[in-house]
Amino acid sequence: MPEFFLPGPRGRLEARHAGAADPTRPVAVVLHPHPLHGGTMNNKVAYAIFRSLVEAGCHAIRFNFRGVGRSCGEHAGGDGEVEDALAVVDWMQRRHPQASATWIAGFSFGAWIAARVLVRRRDIDRFVLVAPGAITRDWSFLDKIPADGLVIQGSADTVVAPDDVAALAGTLDTLARSLRFEMIEGAGHFFENDMETVRGLVRDHALRPR
Repeated sequence: MPEFFLPGPRGRLEARHAGAADPTRPVAVVLHPHPLHGGTMNNKVAYAIFRSLVEAGCHAIRFNFRGVGRSCGEHAGGDGEVEDALAVVDWMQRRHPQASATWIAGFSFGAWIAARVLVRRRDIDRFVLVAPGAITRDWSFLDKIPADGLVIQGSADTVVAPDDVAALAGTLDTLARSLRFEMIEGAGHFFENDMETVRGLVRDHALRPR
C-alpha cells in the first residue's frame, strides 16, 4: 500500500488506498484528527478505522489534509478540509464506479469534517464518528442524514467530554436513518488500551447488512 498523490483543491493530496477484491463493495474515506495537533493519516485511531474497513472488504482510503505530510496547501480551519474530503470522495467514486455505496469515517477533528461532508453529500450511505468534538466544534450545520451511523466514545476521554458526545449522539439519532452509539468504559481519547474494541465495532458496522 505505497503512498501516492491525488488531485485536491489546493494541489496534490498524499494518500494510501486499498482496493477490495469485489468491485461492488462500498468505498470508504477515513479522515484524520486535527492537523495542528499532530494529526495525520498515520494516526493510530485513524489507521485502525482504515484497517477495519479494509478487513470488512471495502475499498478504503486515508489521506493527509492540505498542509499535512506531503499534501499541498495549508490548514484552513475546517472549510478547506471539507473540500479536501469531498475531492477524495469524488476520486474514490471515479476509481471504483461499480461500488455499491459510499461511506465516510473520521476521528476527533476528522469526525467533525466527516459530518460536514455528510450533509453536503446525500449519496453517502454509512458513517463512523469516533470521539467527535461535540462542544469544541460548531455542529449547527446538522440536518437530516439519510445514512446509517456509528458513534464511538471513551468514557475516560479528557479531550472530548463523554456527556457532550452522548448528547450529540442523541441529536444524530433523530437525524440519521439509524444510529448506534457505543461508550467504551474506561477508554481515553486515543483508545490506547481499547483499540481492538474500536476495530471490532467499526468492522461490525461495515459488515452489517442494510
